[in-house]
Amino acid sequence: MSPLILFVKRLALLFGRERFSGDLDEEMAFHREQAAREFIAGGMTPEAAHYAAMRQFGNVTRVKEKSHEVVGLKMESVVQDLKFALRQLRQNPGFALTAIVILLLGMGVSVAIFGFVDAALLEPLPYAAPDRLMDVAEQSAMFPRSNLSRDDYDDWKRLNHSFSSLEAYSGAGFLLRTPSGPVPVPAGRVSDGFFRTLGVKPALGRDFLPGEDRPGGLKILILSYGTWLTRYGGRDILGQTVNLNEDTYTIVGVLPREFSFAPRPLAEFWVPLLDKNGCEQRRSCHDLFAIGRLRGGVTPQAALEEMKAIAAQLAAQFPGSNQGQGASVEPLSELIVGKVRPILLTLLGAATLLLLIACVNVASLLLVRSESRRREIAVRGALGATPARLMRQFVTEGLLLAVIGSAAGTLTAAWMMTLLKRLVPKSMMDGMPFLNDVGINAHTAIFSGVVGLMAALLMAATPVLRLSFQDIRDGLGDGGRTSAGKFWRRMGANLVVVELSVTVVLLVGAGLLGKSFYRLLHVENGFDTSHLATVQVAAPDGSYSTDEKKVALFRAVSHRLSSLPGVESVGITSDLPVQCNCDTDWIRIVGKPFHGEHNEVDEREVTPGYLPTLKAKLLRGRLFTEDDDASKSPKIVINEALVQKYFPGEDPIGQKVGNGALDPKSIREIIGVIANVREGGLDEELWPAEYQAIYQGPDTFFAVAVRTTQDEKAVLPVLVKALHEIDPNLGTYGEITMTDQIEGTQTALLRRLSTWLVAGFAAMALVLSVVGLYGVIAYSVSQRTREIGVRMALGAQRSSVYQLVLGEAGKLIVVGVVIGLAGSVGAATLMGKLLFGVQAWDAETLIGVAILLAASAMLASYFPARRAASVNPTEALRAE
Repeated sequence: MSPLILFVKRLALLFGRERFSGDLDEEMAFHREQAAREFIAGGMTPEAAHYAAMRQFGNVTRVKEKSHEVVGLKMESVVQDLKFALRQLRQNPGFALTAIVILLLGMGVSVAIFGFVDAALLEPLPYAAPDRLMDVAEQSAMFPRSNLSRDDYDDWKRLNHSFSSLEAYSGAGFLLRTPSGPVPVPAGRVSDGFFRTLGVKPALGRDFLPGEDRPGGLKILILSYGTWLTRYGGRDILGQTVNLNEDTYTIVGVLPREFSFAPRPLAEFWVPLLDKNGCEQRRSCHDLFAIGRLRGGVTPQAALEEMKAIAAQLAAQFPGSNQGQGASVEPLSELIVGKVRPILLTLLGAATLLLLIACVNVASLLLVRSESRRREIAVRGALGATPARLMRQFVTEGLLLAVIGSAAGTLTAAWMMTLLKRLVPKSMMDGMPFLNDVGINAHTAIFSGVVGLMAALLMAATPVLRLSFQDIRDGLGDGGRTSAGKFWRRMGANLVVVELSVTVVLLVGAGLLGKSFYRLLHVENGFDTSHLATVQVAAPDGSYSTDEKKVALFRAVSHRLSSLPGVESVGITSDLPVQCNCDTDWIRIVGKPFHGEHNEVDEREVTPGYLPTLKAKLLRGRLFTEDDDASKSPKIVINEALVQKYFPGEDPIGQKVGNGALDPKSIREIIGVIANVREGGLDEELWPAEYQAIYQGPDTFFAVAVRTTQDEKAVLPVLVKALHEIDPNLGTYGEITMTDQIEGTQTALLRRLSTWLVAGFAAMALVLSVVGLYGVIAYSVSQRTREIGVRMALGAQRSSVYQLVLGEAGKLIVVGVVIGLAGSVGAATLMGKLLFGVQAWDAETLIGVAILLAASAMLASYFPARRAASVNPTEALRAE
């Protein structure tokens, strides 16, 4: 029979049983008639020939069954198995619902977290040939990755042969003039080939042309797509002008909707570098980063070696500014996702462990269910069902559960991804635009399919494994009421140990992350963060073109805000604390040996009221006064870290520092020492820092800090209103309390999110593992009812029954906790980058988790033990 005819017959059998049976009856009748004719031709009577043909043909029903098996390859029995499995699930809704819910939770969580891992770590950056794009920066002893100076960038671009293009970028801030007044807007300054290097073409208009970033060039800009829609209504604006910082810029293009650049995620306007700003006039002033596209055949390592050689050449040529500077070249993707990689991998690991617990739990349910159906299996086997036929039935039920659970888990994962994206704060989302692409796609669908397949194999293998050890005669002989078999007790116990061990790992991980997050938020900052309100201010350059006008503005702001109700003090600074170790200065100690080394310190310009407003502690000397202005010789206040590093065992008061060349204008006298104020991030080391009088070097961008006696959040709108009363043209933005600012840093947000998610996984794991233990102990007790009845009939006390049951549970708990604690130390070591102020073997956390899990598990075991102790011996024996 040809394969095509055979396939058609199989389909006919599966979907048209009645028609197939009719055709089969006709064919068999034809063969019987032919046989009868042959018998008649041989001399038999028609009646005798008919019976002889019937005897020759054999059992008609058996022939039909064989035909079904040969043609259909048991497809009909598969359908029957599916129908029977569905009927079993309908008859046991509690079992079915429990198994499906456990599976969908495990799969939903793991697939959802994988969606984030896929978007961040697996999907390529949305640029042309992103694997050839490199982040290019300088390097120093204190900065593994530091900014480039404008002059260094020009030399690197001219001298290198590794990159087909090397382009610079930096952040910028402008005051955009609008009908309602000036509005501060974030922007980006880029070299002319920046977008071409990324492989990005404007959606409207044109890109910057070669040479349009040179000093004295035209003032032009390109809009982000979002700015084009929100500020200009998506209309034709090419060629129109925009007023930024009282300069007129012409719009030449609009970037595509999907464009994002994570290092400058909020930039609304992109402008060419053009003229050097005040900082960029000096080779020692660094304010640029660079991206490069590798030439064909050039490896990142080869590019790094060349850039290091160029850096060494510049260091020899310009020792005063470039001494000790190196180079950093790494994939651009590392810059964008490097910080979130450990967190995402930790979350994926935690989700995988939760999935493992879920699968083990469902496997335990299937084992219990197969035990409860021993009599059914035995009866069906005695009636002729082969072991293979029985196994296929149970495999079908397991596969059906896995398919339903996987489908529900995938839908749950899609919902969880949407929910988690909503939980990510906007400030974090802006810095990680790839999170917008999180969702069900080809990668997540494949991952979901693989996880579902693994779950299906487990669901199918569990009953098969059980049936392979089962003796049908046992099922008929015991009626399903014997003591728990050795197989069940061994397998069930092993599954519970696995669940408890994995739960310990998750609980310890959650505990360590939680402790790290608490210590991060309570790290010593060196100032009082309570009742402190802050706001950023941008003053138009045209209105405040001289230092005298800027100083007058600072004093007006301090005076006006100090007069507000509830305000204790006001301070102004170039940078608020707990932001970054940036805006640094290279210092040289007058009178000490110097060999061109970079003595890098944080640099902040402050008003006399700023440090008192922070409540920074003065250790010696004095702070600034209103007399410390441009008419006096420059003075600085330093922190304790600077004293310890550069003046160990000395009194720094009265000593002087300057730049590497000790230019007379750079020399400053130390007048005071304060306790360390944390200028950098919460998890960064404390840096040496110097504070200069802002009156001696004012700028139009500054931050205001106000200490109040009332709710600082309520003061924020009052501050903004008062600033606009001073000058309606002042731009204000970023108004926030210091407490919220600290808790809203990316470091704190990432750690908070990871802590809550892992804690959630651990809580689910705890519930599942405790329920699993309860199920094992409860089933064991139910199967040992007769044994317990005999013990009590022979005089055993209830306390001994409690001891028997709880002792069995206690052994499992001890083994699971010990294995889990060993595994958790290893897991915590792997996620060491996420821990802050906590060791992987933190005894407090390990002991706390052991006590929590042991107490929860023993409580779950107590209820079956109490039920066992309340058994009536007479009823137990009569039931047997």
